[in-house]
Amino acid sequence: MYKLIKEEGNARRGEFVTNKGTVQTPAFMNVATAAAIKGGVSAEDLKNLDCQVMLSNTYHLHVRPGDQLIKDCGGLHKFTTWDGPILTDSGGFQVFSLSTLRHIEEEGVTFASHVDGRRIFMGPEESMQIQSNLGSTIAMAFDECVENPAEHSYSKASCERTTRWLKRCKAKLSELNSLETTLNPEQMLFGINQGCTYKDLRINHIKEIADLDLDGYAIGGLAVGEPTEIMYDIIENVTPHMPNNKIRYLMGVGTPTNILNAVERGVDLFDCVMPSRNARHGHLFTSLGIININNKKYDRDMTPIDPNCKCPVCQRYSKAYIRHLLKSEEMLAGRLLVMHNLWFYNHLMIDIRDALDKGEFAKFKKEKEEIYPKRI
Repeated sequence: MYKLIKEEGNARRGEFVTNKGTVQTPAFMNVATAAAIKGGVSAEDLKNLDCQVMLSNTYHLHVRPGDQLIKDCGGLHKFTTWDGPILTDSGGFQVFSLSTLRHIEEEGVTFASHVDGRRIFMGPEESMQIQSNLGSTIAMAFDECVENPAEHSYSKASCERTTRWLKRCKAKLSELNSLETTLNPEQMLFGINQGCTYKDLRINHIKEIADLDLDGYAIGGLAVGEPTEIMYDIIENVTPHMPNNKIRYLMGVGTPTNILNAVERGVDLFDCVMPSRNARHGHLFTSLGIININNKKYDRDMTPIDPNCKCPVCQRYSKAYIRHLLKSEEMLAGRLLVMHNLWFYNHLMIDIRDALDKGEFAKFKKEKEEIYPKRI
């Protein structure tokens, strides 16, 4: 259940109540694709980094170790020891992005596993069954992810198919939630808005799926190479048609500046691999801008990554030491760097919420979007 607390322009401050705890929004979900944050970060670490929601991927966990195995082990929460909310992606994006050998039919998609090449079929019912086996707090509907750019006619047909699939997802999850053997009978369902960069398709599609009275609504198919201005324009056109009493999720986005701009346009929930992926290559977000710890100038720098940061890494380690670890290919480097970036993202959201609470978000956004993209 989503509770809207206050608004500043189109920006929203709210709470999202789940059976695994209440999420303060706007919020960033930390991406644990295969049930772990890449870089050696544990569920216990996530608590210490002020993460609220963990995101795992249906496709990857279905392929390895297998969703039935995870169910037999008590579900994702018990498997990972993370006791907060977990959102599982539907697997749709991976089916369409990882597999070049795929065949789309009305029933679903047949594709080759990226691990061993075996043929797998996944449709709305299969995705819901897998996510039910995982026992996540929130299940994402199975949708078709169209390459951008795409022809208007194909995008329209794809939106129509995604709506039909969404109705099947809703029916299947309702059935699964009624079974005695289901791990989480209160599993929520989010629908996904598609339509490439065509405003008419986006608006028509969100109007259609808003009528289905789901637990939340996501905007998918953005941040896949289109210009930033187009992404913001699509968000601006879609959010007015999203139910005001339901949480709004922008999938796979993005940079701190992207998040500030999307919050301004009415988005509540975000996820992106950027903080962890960039960290593992030495690219770090700070209160002063972006640094690359690989740079030679840091080899004797005994100051923390960010002098204003309260994360466990900045409280203890120097740039010089972390740079040494990275250059030596020590596993500890990735762990420390990822922890710093996740802290930055989670605390960016805390600062956004504080600014909204004070009615100062516009001022906060203006100040921060000038600083965050700077390269030091």
